[in-house]
Amino acid sequence: MKLITVKRQTKHEDRFTPKMGKLTAKVTYIKKHLLGIPFKTLHKYRETYYGEVKDCIDCNLAR
Repeated sequence: MKLITVKRQTKHEDRFTPKMGKLTAKVTYIKKHLLGIPFKTLHKYRETYYGEVKDCIDCNLAR
């Protein structure tokens, strides 16, 4: 059994961008797990409507 693993999880989230307003995007989280318990998010990115992959820093969570 490995002590530290890296897992990827995708889920739908509501995001807000100044140009487009509210949008629902598939956000992928890459997390580091210690004995099955997540303790650090290494990276998160989202897939746009056109299939591009962008970093989640681009969009604000504030509404």
